[in-house]
Amino acid sequence: MVQVGSHPNITLLTWSEVTKVDGYVGNFVVTINKKARYIKTEDCTGCGICWEKCPWKVVDEVFEVGMAKRKAVYVPFPQSVPKYPVIDAPNCAYFLKGTCKACEKFCPTNAIDFNQKDEAISVQVGNIILATGFDLFDAKRIPQYGYGRLENVYTNLEFERLCNAAGPTGGNIVLRDGKTVPKTVGIVHCVGSRDQNYNSYCSAICCMQSLKFAHLVHERTGAEVYNFYIDMRTPSKGYEEFYQRLLEEGTHFVRGKVAEISDFARVPEEEGKLVIQVEDTLIGKQRRIPVDMVVLSAGLQPRHDAKEVGKMFGIACSSDGWYIERHPKLDPVATMTEGVFIAGAVQGPKDIPASVAQGAGAAARVLGKIQQKEIALEPVRASINEAQCSGRRICNGLCPFSAILFHEDKMVSEINPALCQGRGTCVAACPAGAISGTCFSNEQIPFADRGIAAAQSRCKGGGGCVVVIG
Repeated sequence: MVQVGSHPNITLLTWSEVTKVDGYVGNFVVTINKKARYIKTEDCTGCGICWEKCPWKVVDEVFEVGMAKRKAVYVPFPQSVPKYPVIDAPNCAYFLKGTCKACEKFCPTNAIDFNQKDEAISVQVGNIILATGFDLFDAKRIPQYGYGRLENVYTNLEFERLCNAAGPTGGNIVLRDGKTVPKTVGIVHCVGSRDQNYNSYCSAICCMQSLKFAHLVHERTGAEVYNFYIDMRTPSKGYEEFYQRLLEEGTHFVRGKVAEISDFARVPEEEGKLVIQVEDTLIGKQRRIPVDMVVLSAGLQPRHDAKEVGKMFGIACSSDGWYIERHPKLDPVATMTEGVFIAGAVQGPKDIPASVAQGAGAAARVLGKIQQKEIALEPVRASINEAQCSGRRICNGLCPFSAILFHEDKMVSEINPALCQGRGTCVAACPAGAISGTCFSNEQIPFADRGIAAAQSRCKGGGGCVVVIG
């Protein structure tokens, strides 16, 4: 991140959001809303005095996933890039009450500006890479697992912060009371994934993530660990060896989908424990396993605004909500919109190595286009006969690539060949028949019919014939 932030050819726009995209490959115009951070970045040195002196604390629901607090003026996490903080206006005493201004009083460079406003900027670019990531499955959607109701049920992100040396517990794995070390831990795989009621696909990271959690629990607490899995999937380099290591460490692996997690005790051994009800499919029996802590390995799902963002950039989503690539094997980083590429978990669930590899591939494709200077387009494109165009604009809203423009002065539509992908939706929809596809015009149909009729008259006697129509 430091290299990106200091690179002379990279402009880093954080606390910003794309609001509009116009143009085509080599000539995109992107409108960006640069949100007010109430910090003059040209004066700020990132010294940290402002957030040290700020008296207001709020729960950090993003980086600390609700497990710790941050100041009203803050940086998202230590060593973040860029180094400039942002003032959380909805929770700042000045914006709420008109008082305080402690950050302004103590800032040595006078970098605080409470009058700063959002700024709309436009940039012209030749290519676009979308790498907006994923959302974590909300474990509260599965009420029988007790997340949000049972105190010591954690999600995978919460457990990550628990294990981190810079986290709320300093890396100590403890229960919600902040001091009790668990003696038994249950880790549930595939929460929200491989489930017809939620997401039917595999999230790709759950198995290895859960194995890592089990190893950390063994290493830091010596607790007994149970991993509840549907199928163990360890396909990449070194993954199977890590799984064998966990077996040697004494991790208990229970094959079966967890039915319920409760605090209802049936026997004295379950008193004060979380009880995991599961069918162990390897022995064909129902089991009730009492533990002190449960970690839910929640799956990955598309961003909540994936469809809206995809529409803005002219790309489509699958039925699951992931962005669709040009070809899943031969061209996994390009999209059907020329000049727009995807990388990482926007295409589908993947781990860090796969995301890094795809990001490097997308960057290489963009670099190739820049060095190429000119691009060759597919020959099949639609075109409009202006003399026939009735100006009813039916085609304008149907094009999934926004390739059709409308000229108000002439009351006719025009197709931008750089954006058109030759799908033919507009050709079929035009009531005036003014739109035709290259090599698929109405004038060709009679010639095709004659060719077929001639071939039929010649192919007699049951022999095979090959008909080529030019």
